[in-house]
Amino acid sequence: MTRAPVSFPPGFLWGVATGAHQTEGGNVASDWWYRETMPDSPVAEPCGDAVDSYHRWPEDLDLAAGAGFTDFRFGIEWSRVEPADGRISLAAVAHYRRVVEGAVERGLRPLVTLHHFTRPLWFAAAGGWLSQGATGRFLRYVDALAPVLEAGVERVETINEPNIVAMFPNLEGPLSDGLPVPDEATTEAMIAVHRASVDRLRANHPGLRVGWGVSVQDYRAEPGAEAALEAYAEPRDQVFLRASEGDDFVGVQTYTGGLLGADGSPVVNPDAERTQTGWEYTPDALGGAVRRVARVAGDVPIIVTENGVATADDARRVAYTTGALESLRAAMDDGADVRGYFHWSLLDNWEWGHWGPTFGLVWVDRATFARTPKPSLAWLGSLAPSGVPA
Repeated sequence: MTRAPVSFPPGFLWGVATGAHQTEGGNVASDWWYRETMPDSPVAEPCGDAVDSYHRWPEDLDLAAGAGFTDFRFGIEWSRVEPADGRISLAAVAHYRRVVEGAVERGLRPLVTLHHFTRPLWFAAAGGWLSQGATGRFLRYVDALAPVLEAGVERVETINEPNIVAMFPNLEGPLSDGLPVPDEATTEAMIAVHRASVDRLRANHPGLRVGWGVSVQDYRAEPGAEAALEAYAEPRDQVFLRASEGDDFVGVQTYTGGLLGADGSPVVNPDAERTQTGWEYTPDALGGAVRRVARVAGDVPIIVTENGVATADDARRVAYTTGALESLRAAMDDGADVRGYFHWSLLDNWEWGHWGPTFGLVWVDRATFARTPKPSLAWLGSLAPSGVPA
């Protein structure tokens, strides 16, 4: 028997999400491009042309709007805007302004992400987030985006998954093996950059709603492991959630969950269904993550800025997303203040070293860049809430 579709309140953000480096291609001034193309690179498959969204963004917006979505989250690539220290590309700024204008023309509310893992190579070479003056350099980039933000942007996500950024120095194995403890100095730097960016954006763009998106896994404690779970979660996401105090929203980015044992490590379930990334197929992880975020972040409104599943079976994508949305609605019914949902991703794209995981609602031919919608695109778009907030 087909389950009735879950519904959300009028004005609820209903969108799809993309990342700049993962979709644009040709991001030659970034640290990730350098890492991917260096001799003996540890990156299995370089991004290259990605899916050419830098040029094909009008088609991508048409797909999102045509399916019924009302919101579109996309990233601005810092290394395009500032390819050399202090050298702002007015052409790149104008490009991103056109994307915002194109979204607004199609009835899509833009949610812009300012930093999504990649950094300008010059910034990385100078010491990155731990270098002296890092916050000031990022604020210079933020200031340069004024023409973009003034073109119709309603919401800004300053940093995508700052907790994962802080884990990079300690990351050795796949994330499916459990998350390493974030580097403490990088954690402090991420929080400082975010807080300074929020202040600058609010000062220069009154009315803009600002937050960031935190990766939150829905780990649950085995009996007797409650203290271990708290110790596991505190540095990995909760310190970042608490740093959202006073923001206009906090983004929740959830894909999986599972059990945590008393020794503080994930409990491997050999019988669990796995996605293409090796994560447990746990649709209801979204509701569990949102409940915990509501408890830790307090009164800060929540937006699900990423949720999806890596699978080649689109029917499993629909099933996963159905379960995720049902768990989200249940959390809201229990009091979680959730304002929107963005699905990852609109497109099958490059997933940080690999082309294999397919998260998209749209398949992309990497030779021709032709876009082919999957059935899940029209299905999910058709669930968009209607009307304006009460």
